[in-house]
Amino acid sequence: MDMEALMAQAKDLQTKISNAQDALAQQHVKGIAEKGLVVVDMTGKYDVVSVNIQESASNLGAEALSKLVFDAYKDAKSKADALIDKTMSAITGGLGE
Repeated sequence: MDMEALMAQAKDLQTKISNAQDALAQQHVKGIAEKGLVVVDMTGKYDVVSVNIQESASNLGAEALSKLVFDAYKDAKSKADALIDKTMSAITGGLGE
C-alpha cells in the first residue's frame, strides 16, 4: 500500500470517528439507583444532562442520598462506556483490542 492510500485511509477513519463522537453527544443513557429513586441522564460523551431525585428520597438523609446519586452516576457511566465501545468498535473494526 502506498503512502497516499494510507493517508487517505487515516483521514477517512478520523472523519468517521469525529462523526461518531458527534452522534454520541446526541445519545442519552440513564443511570438508575434504588428502582428509580435517583436517575442520572448522561450523554454518550459523559455529559450529565439531569439528575432526578424522587421527593420520597428526601427523608433518607444526606449520606444515603449521596450514595444513591453516586450509584446512579456509576450506572449511567457504565452504560455510556458500553455505548462508546459499541460505536467505536463498529468504526475501527476492533483495532487496538
